[in-house]
Amino acid sequence: MQVTVYRSSVKEGLYIYMGLETSLDSLPAPVMKQLGEPEKALEFDLTQERQLPNADAKEVLESIESQGFYIQMPAEVDVEALLARVSDANSPVKE
Repeated sequence: MQVTVYRSSVKEGLYIYMGLETSLDSLPAPVMKQLGEPEKALEFDLTQERQLPNADAKEVLESIESQGFYIQMPAEVDVEALLARVSDANSPVKE
């Protein structure tokens, strides 16, 4: 899969992996807030066998397939908590 990686201008060590044809406009608002002004870092062909410095390629591909993006964050950030906030922000309001 061809992917584009964007670097956050706000948070050091935060990167978003997306399919090459996926628009930044499709990212949830909380993710965009963390990105600030996204900076394109690179484009490459990602396979399950490819070695990535700070992520598991299979996990990245599965995340892109299921939600359209993968978030790589610095170790001190709880990725699961951020994804839960994103999920909550995108859930319909119950009345």
